[in-house]
Amino acid sequence: MFRPQLPTMPQPTGLVTPSTAVVVEPTTITPGTPVPPPASTAPASSRAVVQLTPGTALALIGGGTGMVLVVGAVLISMLLAVAITGASVAVCAVVLRSLLNADAKRR
Repeated sequence: MFRPQLPTMPQPTGLVTPSTAVVVEPTTITPGTPVPPPASTAPASSRAVVQLTPGTALALIGGGTGMVLVVGAVLISMLLAVAITGASVAVCAVVLRSLLNADAKRR
């Protein structure tokens, strides 16, 4: 029940043979007229050209703003978590101190 069942591979039903014999004939290479080299042009720049359209610029600005807002929200929530943890530890320390002082005064 808990062992995996592997499917069986289907077997071919007949013999597989090529329908016709393929004959490969050699081809001859005939020399053509040499092509003159193209006229020298300005070397291509290795840097890609980036064209910003107004829509693309707005998308980049919107994406950057969204990223800043998300990162800011995460950082503020982490700071808030640390502040709440520190406050709760301080309250626990004050309560424990008062309990220990009250117990020492009774003796």
